[in-house]
Amino acid sequence: MRRGVDVKIILPGVTDSGLVFHAAQSFYSEMLASGIRIHQLQITVLHAKTAVIDGVWATVGSTNIDTRSFLHNYEINAVVLGDEFGAAMEDAFAEDLRHSVEITREMWEQRPLGNRFKEWAARRLEYWL
Repeated sequence: MRRGVDVKIILPGVTDSGLVFHAAQSFYSEMLASGIRIHQLQITVLHAKTAVIDGVWATVGSTNIDTRSFLHNYEINAVVLGDEFGAAMEDAFAEDLRHSVEITREMWEQRPLGNRFKEWAARRLEYWL
């Protein structure tokens, strides 16, 4: 938001790995402070990694945005340029957004102390997750 860019992300609200879930959440405060709008998908485990920029540049794949994925895992993403694919990806994002809950800064600051501890501990292990 600092440069007028509207950034919305959808992250898992349902998980099959509590430690990874809490490690990811350990970054929420920084993202919210930067103006990023965080939404948590409530209906299923979210595994896809996708992005759309300006409705024209899109990526779909398995790469997590973390050191381990970039250095050690065999991950791949496809990048597609074009209005038609970009629009389809934005439609899919909008559909997921309908099944998501926005996490506001105020809500996040009210989370339980136990969750804060889990986030702190998981962040220490993030490299190995």
